[in-house]
Amino acid sequence: MSALTALKLVALKKPVHQPAIVIRRNKLSSRLWEQIQLAKGQMSGTPFVLMKFRSIKDKETGIRKHVEVPKRIKPWWFQTEEGKVCVSIRYGACTIELAKGKPSIQVDSAEDLIKALETVKVAVEAGDLDTQIELASSSLGSGFKK
Repeated sequence: MSALTALKLVALKKPVHQPAIVIRRNKLSSRLWEQIQLAKGQMSGTPFVLMKFRSIKDKETGIRKHVEVPKRIKPWWFQTEEGKVCVSIRYGACTIELAKGKPSIQVDSAEDLIKALETVKVAVEAGDLDTQIELASSSLGSGFKK
């Protein structure tokens, strides 16, 4: 028991369920990580490939098996007519408005694009975009109701 006396013991357990907003924050944060890696890959000239598992049915035997396929990641940024790069933050199929009437971030170069995406990722993890995430989630969820 002498080894345990050096530790700080508390009467807390791991929560069984996370709040919905934390799950949504984590989802958006992981998608932002994918975009950052995609931008870094395009800047360095190396492709960023993320793999996922897909279940397919063998036509001859009829047995289902899991195969690893590349995940398709579409970039959230686009080039403007002036040569600037704009990035829109997406949650599912919805574009999140970062400010009233302003859904895009304009940057000058690819390095600034990566910095802007990392800044948005920090803001998401801090909970600064919770209201926008809730709004996007509710509009996405309304499309599934009959």
